[in-house]
Amino acid sequence: MKFQIEDVTVYFPYDNIYPEQYSYMLELKRALDAKGHCLLEMPTGTGKTIALLSLITSYVLAKPSNPVKLLYCTRTVHEMEKTLAELRFLHGYQVKELGPSAGILALGLSSRKNLCVNPRVVSAENRDSVDAACRKLTASWVRAVAIENPDIPKCDFFESYEKAASDAVLPPGVYTLQDLRAFGKQKGWCPYFLARRMVQFANVVVYSYQYLLDPKVAGIISKEMQRETVVVFDEAHNIDNVCIEALSVNVRTQTLDGASRNLSRMSQEIERLKATDAGRLRAEYNRLVDGLAQRGDLLSGDTWLANPALPDDILKEAVPGNIRRAEHFLSVLRRFVQYLKGRLQTESVEKEGPVTFVASINSQVGIDQKMLKFCYDRLHSLMLTLEITDTDEFLHIQTICDLATLVGTYTRGFSIIIEPFDERMPHIPDPVLQLCCHDASLAIKPVFERFQSVVITSGTLSPIDVYPRLLNFNPVVSRSFTISLTRDCICPMVLTRGSDQLPVSTKYDLRSDPGVEKNYGKLLLEMASVVPDGIVCFFVSYSYMDGIVNSWHESGILKEIMKHKLVFIETHDVVETTLALDNYRRACDSGRGAVFFSVARGKVAEGIDFDRHYGRLVIMFGIPFQYTLSRILLARLEYLRETFQIKEGDFLTFDALRQAAQCVGRVIRSKADYGMMIFADKRFTIFIPVSAPIEYFSTWRKSSTIYRTFDVCLLIASALRYSRHDKRSKLPSWILSHLRDAHMNLSTDMAVHIAREFLRKMAQPYDKSGAMGKRTLLSQEDLEKMVNGVEEMVF
Repeated sequence: MKFQIEDVTVYFPYDNIYPEQYSYMLELKRALDAKGHCLLEMPTGTGKTIALLSLITSYVLAKPSNPVKLLYCTRTVHEMEKTLAELRFLHGYQVKELGPSAGILALGLSSRKNLCVNPRVVSAENRDSVDAACRKLTASWVRAVAIENPDIPKCDFFESYEKAASDAVLPPGVYTLQDLRAFGKQKGWCPYFLARRMVQFANVVVYSYQYLLDPKVAGIISKEMQRETVVVFDEAHNIDNVCIEALSVNVRTQTLDGASRNLSRMSQEIERLKATDAGRLRAEYNRLVDGLAQRGDLLSGDTWLANPALPDDILKEAVPGNIRRAEHFLSVLRRFVQYLKGRLQTESVEKEGPVTFVASINSQVGIDQKMLKFCYDRLHSLMLTLEITDTDEFLHIQTICDLATLVGTYTRGFSIIIEPFDERMPHIPDPVLQLCCHDASLAIKPVFERFQSVVITSGTLSPIDVYPRLLNFNPVVSRSFTISLTRDCICPMVLTRGSDQLPVSTKYDLRSDPGVEKNYGKLLLEMASVVPDGIVCFFVSYSYMDGIVNSWHESGILKEIMKHKLVFIETHDVVETTLALDNYRRACDSGRGAVFFSVARGKVAEGIDFDRHYGRLVIMFGIPFQYTLSRILLARLEYLRETFQIKEGDFLTFDALRQAAQCVGRVIRSKADYGMMIFADKRFTIFIPVSAPIEYFSTWRKSSTIYRTFDVCLLIASALRYSRHDKRSKLPSWILSHLRDAHMNLSTDMAVHIAREFLRKMAQPYDKSGAMGKRTLLSQEDLEKMVNGVEEMVF
């Protein structure tokens, strides 16, 4: 169907559209017209991706004089492939409607590990090894030697790509990673370098968050992008954590030992080069006098990670004289490594800011801030001069230089925390120096400043007003949408006690209580006997999951559960978890039914869908608060309070509830789907102080009883963690709108009764297009009537 949104004709590849999709497009267009940034929370299973793609591509088609590029950022390769599949379907419809004029070039970009077609390279065990194996075949100096010596191995795909030069292009179309590999094999060209080159010409590019948020990667991949670009961060509920991780560095004893070995080898290479080709070292010295930015554009096979922090104007400065000579630079790094080794020998926890840390380095080993600031790029230059290709062997010294450059660049927003051991295992020495970034806005600030519009969207952004403060930006549009349903196919419940009326909670001093463990087990057992097909359980941590499953095994509860369904468990090992998921789905497909035990914040919670019969019920055992004794977390909370006036409790609750919402959201992936969500936790019973304002009480649900006598109000409530307003209000609106008063403060037997009734109701036939005047599918005619004001639709 096609319809008008103001001056834009939107091409939508389906015959009907959801009301929330249309509202989403309206708000998105407002942001694009204003050339500003926006925050949009769209319920899960409502076609957010296709709505986004349809509006933005149609917007570009409607304004050919002002072409806009789309950068679509995803968290995983799986999500990237799904987005490109949706785009291919949309592109086919647009070409059908408009002809060749609607043709675009869209492609996905990932690491060499996912794009390489050379069997000798791609067989390496991890991404870093694949990168190094590629450089050993494609570096300019290796290829130069190979011309004279045919026995030197080369990459035939890269050689063919280089030989084709400007003729190596992708024809218009939509290319997934698999398509790129197939095209590369057909043409004999390297698909990785072909995709890297075509990024600057493509209309739509789909790639990972790190390609924009990690300065080391963004400096290479995304540096050519024009300002007239719309950037979309999909599933961006954890974007602040991604930003922080991009600028954080951990250094352990193993890192420093590896760095020392790297320095020894580089020293040997320098001596070898002095004896064979001293001119290269002199040429490098002269280039460094002019500034790192004057080294010119590197050949595609020689590119390396960019600087993690330095802006272009700094790189134009001359490198400090005492690190220009290669041997002097290695001496500086040795002193820095030795200093870090000394700091790791502490027997107590130490915490300091970057300024104090840099002053300590300067006073003890004579390395000043400017020398530290240039370490990363100076190392890059030296490795190119020494013609080092096995970069995976030099990851340790890269980490040290990354640390040096970051502490030499930033004075605020970071902490250096040195811990001699993990608090949870105090008898095992494991010293670690952590450079912790606390300010997520540092990594994303260049994205906001550089590009025309940035769209941050997800199904779980509530409360949406926290993100502008965390990321330090001002959105022109900030909106949360509800979900339109023809039937109540979402059934959230809050369970606070077991059948024996004892409270259940994962509070630290209660989580190991045998009564709590028994009640949680009985809840799962009762639900396994009632709910068909798949049940997904999320725990607050791996250790808690291991402990409670072991307890269920010893008490016989696990054996009883397995009489109804098979049980599968997520582990730290990706291969084991993937195998468990495959077998879980097979059990659901065969009708045997299964239970999957998973962990909040884990891989399964973030990227795996349990739609249809794979997830009829999801149970969230407890609330997944972060480890509140973590010194890194405490330092970040202190920074957020002082800099952005975000209270510690507000942030912890916000973070825990977004993780809980993300977990339970795995169970509903479309409007035709149905499922139940159980939030199983009651932390305490509380009496609200008499001095609390009337406005606070007015927001409580009917489960609370309010007595007013003149100006004095007394609230008597069985206040449970999930039914308290301050917690519930941080859940997405599409969950809250289905959380009835009667479904809060439940016991196990009450929850089982509600589950039976819900499943019986879901078994009845229903009208998918809309019933009782509630329209959940809009046709082109409906949209035209809406625009013309002929009919008022019920959303």
